[in-house]
Amino acid sequence: MLIASASYGLGAVAFALLAVASWRSDNTAFRLSRPAAITSLWALAAAVHAHFGAGLELVALLEMGRNLAWLWFLWLGVKRLRAGDSFDSPGLSGLGRGLVFLGVAALVAQGAAMLFPGRLTSLLAHVLIPNLMAIFGMVLVEQFYRNARPQERWGIKFLSLALGGMFAYDFYLYSEAMLFSGVGADTWAARGAVNALLVPLLWVSLRRRPGTRTLSISHRMAFHSVALVGAGIYLMLMAAAGYYLRIVGGDWGTVLQTVFLFGAIALLLVTVFSGVARARLRVFLSKHFFHYRYDYREEWLRFTAMLAAGSPGARMHERSLEAMAGLVESPAAALWLKQDDGHFRRAAHWNWSDLDGQFSENHPFAAFLETSHWVLDLHECEDQPELLGEATPPAWLAGNARAWLVIPLFWHDNLLGVMVLADSLGKVTFDWEVSDLLKTAARQASAHLAQARDAEALTVARQFESFNRAAAFVVHDIKNLVAQLSLLLANAERHKHKPAFQEDMLATIESSVARMNRMLIKLRDQPNVVSSGEVPLAGLLEEVIRSKNAFSLKPSLNILAPDLRVRAEREKLTRVIGHLVQNAIEATPYTGKVSVTLKTSDQWAEIEVADTGAGMDDAFIRERLFQPFVSTKGTGMGIGAYECKTYAQELGGDILVESHPGQGSRFTLRFPLIPSASHLPVNTEL
Repeated sequence: MLIASASYGLGAVAFALLAVASWRSDNTAFRLSRPAAITSLWALAAAVHAHFGAGLELVALLEMGRNLAWLWFLWLGVKRLRAGDSFDSPGLSGLGRGLVFLGVAALVAQGAAMLFPGRLTSLLAHVLIPNLMAIFGMVLVEQFYRNARPQERWGIKFLSLALGGMFAYDFYLYSEAMLFSGVGADTWAARGAVNALLVPLLWVSLRRRPGTRTLSISHRMAFHSVALVGAGIYLMLMAAAGYYLRIVGGDWGTVLQTVFLFGAIALLLVTVFSGVARARLRVFLSKHFFHYRYDYREEWLRFTAMLAAGSPGARMHERSLEAMAGLVESPAAALWLKQDDGHFRRAAHWNWSDLDGQFSENHPFAAFLETSHWVLDLHECEDQPELLGEATPPAWLAGNARAWLVIPLFWHDNLLGVMVLADSLGKVTFDWEVSDLLKTAARQASAHLAQARDAEALTVARQFESFNRAAAFVVHDIKNLVAQLSLLLANAERHKHKPAFQEDMLATIESSVARMNRMLIKLRDQPNVVSSGEVPLAGLLEEVIRSKNAFSLKPSLNILAPDLRVRAEREKLTRVIGHLVQNAIEATPYTGKVSVTLKTSDQWAEIEVADTGAGMDDAFIRERLFQPFVSTKGTGMGIGAYECKTYAQELGGDILVESHPGQGSRFTLRFPLIPSASHLPVNTEL
């Protein structure tokens, strides 16, 4: 009793001196006199109670006043710092309503404890409400310091330490009381001296604090504050429920309490790590506490940081999709970019592999996006088809139930590509603010994507330049060989009967052939300029298979549609298919299997080359397989796969790849069909 009385007496004197010092201070924007005076009265009443054993209700009432005074002091400081905001602004009014709610709840609880004394009212007034105030106070202090500008923290760091320490000690005191059904005597006795130790920190802040500064409550501050307060209230209620279970549970009480508390904490962790819960909380706060939904400074910093992350050009498409989807809490996105042939093809996806398709630049949907510059809500367009008129989305896009927003990407007023976002986890409402933000972000993303595309094109151009330079040296070597063989041929007429000349001629020819073979390994000969024509695929495939019969692993041929024809250059198409078959043979052990299948699907001719070889992983297929001058072979030039894909797209088709490491690969070439002659209309005119 004597120790507790001395402890609280020391606290009363310390806060009284602080109140006087604050009242005499010239810093009118940072007055501590009122909360310090109330704290001094509370400490004095606690000292009297500790010495004489009377006045417990007065101590509880003054403690409630002390807590409300410090919380009110923090709220007034925020209001004063936000000089440009009115009292009715959503952020300030939300804080004010929270303080009013705490004050009313505290008064009601104190009144109930005095009028209806009992275990439940005492627990509510003397433990639960003070603990709730301590949690609210810690959140305010933490967010006040964390969101202050660096130049302001010099003046408020000791204030934050002092008030944070005071509320943290209260939280520890009352949490211990909830768990052990009573306040610890030693913890209670030391409370006054602990509060007195905080006074020098408050006095230093009083001397350091400059004049009024502008401080805004950000969206992130509101989110973390509400999340922490909610978690604190939830844990308090669960602790009270667990204590009730222990009382009424009999022999099973302790077991039930342990199981219940573990389950409650597990449920809290699942909720905290739930993306849907976080997204909906952000949307709720944006709607009810702020004039605008977004903290634009923070969103823009996050968006640009994500675009610029990583090495130059690495995963640029995926990072752009993830950054754009994060603005509206979307869990998936996909990107279509315009190719050289005028078609928009999927260039990347983020958590959305099943959304795929292509459309032409002449498609009405593409023309509508290019002229309107609108961000489209597909659900709204489905309900009001008149918004698009005749420009309906492609069937593969309109038929996807998850597709939500279509965002056009422009570069110099030309449609560079299209992003599609899936439905929002947070049920974000698409309105003018969301549309403007996405349009602005799309311009930034378009610049990064265009820069990455140009950098890649420049790299390829430089590689081709190096390739052509190397080809010039090879041509020079071939010229020397031709000159040498021409000289040999010129001398053969006169010396062909001489044995020595015959030996030299054979050696020279053997050397020349060896040199030319080595050059052919390094350099693939360029195709001749041949006009396109109708090519029967069955005969072409038989020719390709015959050329591979010298290998120990002979590929099999399955022709399911023998009359298929395409329009192409025969020699070039033979080289493309032969390259795929050659790669399959080289990637497969002699005990494996390589098969070539010709079939049809809708209006497409499909040539499928499958093997049971080493296979490839998704990263290699996505980032390296079709890149020029990238090869895993020791003697490869990295041109074949690039040529296959490029030529297939030139013919209006594409090449699809399915592969798994250790299980083999399947390459499918798709070409538009030429109608059979039996189905062509007959011209009856003379």
